[in-house]
Amino acid sequence: MPRPGQQMRGGKKAKNPMKTLGRLMGFVFKLYWPLLLLVLLCMALSAFASVFGAQFPAQVSAIDENGVRPFFKDYTGSTDSELQLYIIKKLIPLIIIYIVGVIAAYVNARLMAIVGQGTLKKVRDGMFNHMQDLPIVYFDRHPHGEIMSRFTNDTDTLRQLVSQSIPMVIQSGLMMLFLLIYMIISNVILAVVVVVMVIVMVFTTKWLGGKSGKNFVKQQIDVGALNGYVEEMLSGIKVVKVFNHEEQSIQGFDEINNRLCASATKANIFASILMPIMNNLGYISYGVTIMVGSLLALNHVMGFTTVALVTYIAYNRMFCNQVSQASNQFNLIILGLAGSERIFEVMDEKPEEDEGYVTLVNAKEIDGEIKEVSERTGTWAWKHPHHDGTITYTKLAGDVRFFDVDFGYYEDKIVLHDVSLFAKPGQKIAFVGSTGAGKTTITNLINRFYDIQDGKIRFDGININKIKKTDLRRALGMVLQDTNLFTGTIKDNIRYGKLDATDEEVYAAARLANVDQFVKHLPNGYDTLLTENGSELSQGQRQLIAIARAAITNPPVLILDEATSSIDTRTEALVTSAMDKLMEGRTVFVIAHRLSTVKNSKAIMVLEHGRIIERGSHDELIEQKGKYYQLYTGAFELE
Repeated sequence: MPRPGQQMRGGKKAKNPMKTLGRLMGFVFKLYWPLLLLVLLCMALSAFASVFGAQFPAQVSAIDENGVRPFFKDYTGSTDSELQLYIIKKLIPLIIIYIVGVIAAYVNARLMAIVGQGTLKKVRDGMFNHMQDLPIVYFDRHPHGEIMSRFTNDTDTLRQLVSQSIPMVIQSGLMMLFLLIYMIISNVILAVVVVVMVIVMVFTTKWLGGKSGKNFVKQQIDVGALNGYVEEMLSGIKVVKVFNHEEQSIQGFDEINNRLCASATKANIFASILMPIMNNLGYISYGVTIMVGSLLALNHVMGFTTVALVTYIAYNRMFCNQVSQASNQFNLIILGLAGSERIFEVMDEKPEEDEGYVTLVNAKEIDGEIKEVSERTGTWAWKHPHHDGTITYTKLAGDVRFFDVDFGYYEDKIVLHDVSLFAKPGQKIAFVGSTGAGKTTITNLINRFYDIQDGKIRFDGININKIKKTDLRRALGMVLQDTNLFTGTIKDNIRYGKLDATDEEVYAAARLANVDQFVKHLPNGYDTLLTENGSELSQGQRQLIAIARAAITNPPVLILDEATSSIDTRTEALVTSAMDKLMEGRTVFVIAHRLSTVKNSKAIMVLEHGRIIERGSHDELIEQKGKYYQLYTGAFELE
C-alpha cells in the first residue's frame, strides 16, 4: 500500500534560514510596525530597569576593604526610624525603576499577544486564500494530511517563533547590551574576560544548534508525513477493515512514526544538552571573573574595588544567564524557521493560470440581437471583447467540441491522443471503456481542471482558453462518483450549487432529484444537520443530494461521472426520469458502466488507451460488432 510521506522522506531542508527570517520579519513589520516600535521601546525600558535595578542589592550587601558598607556611608541618623526612612529614600529610585519595568513588561506581553495571534491569522488567511487559487494538480501531488500539517504544526512553530522566541532573543540582546556597556565602563579588563567567555558560548551554541537544527527540519517533514498517513487511514478505515489490513496499517504507521521518533530524538538530544552546557560555561565565566576581579581589587588596578567587584559579579551572572536564555531559543528559532519556510512554500506555489478574458453575463434578446443587461433574466451570453475594441455576444447554448486534443498529466506521458468529438446543445454523449481509458480525463478538460498539450476545445465556438475559468465553470454542472457533502443542513448542501437560491428553488431541485423521497422521513427534514461528509446518510442518498446540487445551478452543460453508480436500480429509474427532464435542451456528458445509463445517448464514445476507437449510437455500435458489441454481449456491466 503506498504510504503518504514516503515521497516526503527526502523532503526539503531549510534552504536559507536568514532569508526566511528576513521575509517573515518583513511580513510582520509591514502589518504591525507601530506596535513593534512600541514593543521595542517597552523591551528597552524593561531591560534597563532590570540592569539598573541590579545595582542596589549588590551595593547594599557590599563591604569595602575597610569593613564599611558604602551604601550607608552618608547615613547620619541614630535611631531605627531614621534608618528606615534613610533606606526608604535610598530605595525610592529602585522602586520607580521596577515599576517602570513591570509596566513595560506588561505592555510588551499584551502587544506581543496581539502581534503574534494577528500574524497567525494573516498567515492562515493568506495560505487558505492562496490554496483556493492553486491548480488541481497541486492537490493531486500533495497528500491532504501533509497540507493540513502546514496549517497546524507549522503555524504553531511560527506562533512560538513570533510571539516568544524572537522577542526573548531581542530582550536578552538588549539586556546584554546594557550590561556590557556597564561592565566596560566599570572595568575593561573584566569586560574582555566576559566577552571571551561569551564567544566560547556562542560558538558552542552554533555547533550544537547546527546539529539539532537539521533534525528539527526533518522532524517537521516527518510530522507532515505522519499526518498524511493518519488522514488517509481515517478516510479509508472501512476499506482497511473489510480487507483485514489492520496489521499492515499499523506497520505503515509504525514505520513513519519511528522515522519521526528518530528525527525528533536526534533533534532533542542536542537541544537538551545545550542548556546544561551553557549553564556550566556560565559558571566557568562566573569563576574566572571572580578570580581575575579579586586580583584586580586586591592590587587596586585601575581603581577597582571590592564593592565594584560585587556589583560586577552580579552583572556577570546576569549576562551569562541572558546568553544561556538566548541560546536556548536557538533551536526553537530553527524549528520555527523550518515551519515558516514550509508555509511560504505553499504561498509561493504558482496559482492556477487564467488568461481568459471572455466572461459570462446576463443577457436579453432585443430586436433579434443579444444585449447585456444588469438584471438576471435566465438567459446568459459570452461577452467577447476583441483587439479592435469591439464586443460580440454569443448566447450560452452548450455546444462543446474537441479538435485533435492531446493531453498528459505529465509532459512526457500523454494519456489522450488525437481526441475529436462534438456535442450539440441537447445531445447526450456517453463515454465507455475500461478503467484508465481516459473517460474522466476528457470531462476534466472541459472545465479546465487541466490544460491540454495540443489541439483545441471550443465552447459555443469560443476557444475555452479565452474564457475565464470561473465563468466557464459557472456554465457547467458536475456530479462526481465520489460525493462531497459539507458540514451543514441538507438545504445548505443543495444550495451550495447556487448560494442565492430561494427555498422554493432548493425544494424544486430536491424533487427533481428525488431527494424529497427520503428527506420527508427525517425528523428535521431539509434542516437535518450533516457532518463528516454526510455519514448519517446512505451512499445513494448522498449521491441524490449531489445531483440536486447540480440541478439547482440550471447549467447548459452537465457532466455526470458515474453519477448513478451508488444508487440502487429502483432509485436509478427515478433519477433517470428526473435527469431526462433536466437534460432537455442541455448538453450532457455521461461516464457510466450501466447500459441503462448510456443506451439512450445520442452518441457513445468507446475509449481505449486514450483514443476513441468507436463512436455512434447504441444501435450503430451494435451493428458494427466491435468493442462496444463485445462489452454489450459479454456482460451487463461495461467493465
